[in-house]
Amino acid sequence: MKRKLLIVSVLAILVAVTAAGTLAYFTDTGTAHNVITTGNVKIELKEWADEACEQPFQDKTGVMPGTKVTKIVKVENTGTGAAFVRLRVETEVLSAEGEKMGPKHVSLDFNQTDWIYQDGYYYYARSLQPGETTVPLFTAVTFAAEMGNTYQNATAHVNVSAYAVQSANNGDDPLNAEGWPSDA
Repeated sequence: MKRKLLIVSVLAILVAVTAAGTLAYFTDTGTAHNVITTGNVKIELKEWADEACEQPFQDKTGVMPGTKVTKIVKVENTGTGAAFVRLRVETEVLSAEGEKMGPKHVSLDFNQTDWIYQDGYYYYARSLQPGETTVPLFTAVTFAAEMGNTYQNATAHVNVSAYAVQSANNGDDPLNAEGWPSDA
């Protein structure tokens, strides 16, 4: 009887082990491959010689006292992210001999409505969205009628440098934004 009980027990164990080995489980696996690309901040300085903004500005020669030269300065956001923009404008007048002269007889008609002057820069007052272009910072360079003979063959240099920084998560206005590129 012990032997029968032992055989029945062994058979029961074998049946249980065999049954457990043949149980099926539903399973599944999955993989996700995500690509997240950052945006970019990219601008292009535009200078135009006509009000329709079709003719790029070229150096001018033969300018006489009392003349107003059309020079329209704008910035276009060519990047994928919104940006704050600032410009540095430096005017220098050199005599025919190459000596520095004061720029008091050369003036620019700065737009003080859409641009804010602070710390040597003109800041565009709002964020510039991708594909947008600023309103002009200035549209003309005027040579005073009072220019005397010392200004004959002098050259006026109006140098404009443009800078941009992301506006997303970077303050509410350009004056409080951080991360501005330094002057090169």
